[in-house]
Amino acid sequence: MAEKAREESASTYRRAKEMLDEIPLGQPIHVGHYSEQRDRNYRDQIDNTFRKSVNLDKKAEYYDEKAASVGTGGISGDDPDAIEKLREELEEIEEKQRRMKAVNKALRAHKTQEKRIAALVADGFTEEEASELLSRPGFFGYESFTLQNNNAKARRIAHRISQLEALRERGNVEHKGHGYTYREDVEENRVMLIFDGKPDAETRDLLKRHRFKWSPSRGAWVRQLGYNGIVAGREARKALDALASADGNC
Repeated sequence: MAEKAREESASTYRRAKEMLDEIPLGQPIHVGHYSEQRDRNYRDQIDNTFRKSVNLDKKAEYYDEKAASVGTGGISGDDPDAIEKLREELEEIEEKQRRMKAVNKALRAHKTQEKRIAALVADGFTEEEASELLSRPGFFGYESFTLQNNNAKARRIAHRISQLEALRERGNVEHKGHGYTYREDVEENRVMLIFDGKPDAETRDLLKRHRFKWSPSRGAWVRQLGYNGIVAGREARKALDALASADGNC
């Protein structure tokens, strides 16, 4: 499904380019001329065709990610091997980027199929892979937005790796508040708010608004430890302290 969407994206993009080439470079819309509305409609069709191409490429990326997550359910920060698994995923994405660039380079540099296949084989493809890829109907290389989307995915994973590494180096954090204890527990991979007893309804609503959930096994209100969890913990502490102050408990 991903491959089909990607091929449709490429052919749609080429169709939009061909439509755009029909308009002489720099030609404006002749306002008031009988052709004005027809020209505007045609330009709208070009814009919609480009948009359709982009959406099809996003659809292909979606199916790629779905296929990659089958049997794994994604990589959770709770997984002790999360960083290593993310590094492996990043390597795969970077290799995909390298191979797509190699294909585009071979298509630009060589005019015959034989030379293109030879160039790809020299770049690490098997002859069967290269031949199958270059023989696909309507395939003329990878569009720039496909490369950009893949590169953006690599940056997101690299950023997540750096966040997880920073969290593991950060160590445990604990603060005493007005009637609660705030804790960032690296081993549990949780931000925790621990109360002496059951908080009242107003406090529970406050915790839920900050997306904390009650964990009976931990005896605490928790969120997963991460940048968003730490920010939510900080905001929840401010709100709890303000609530205690308003009640005259500080």
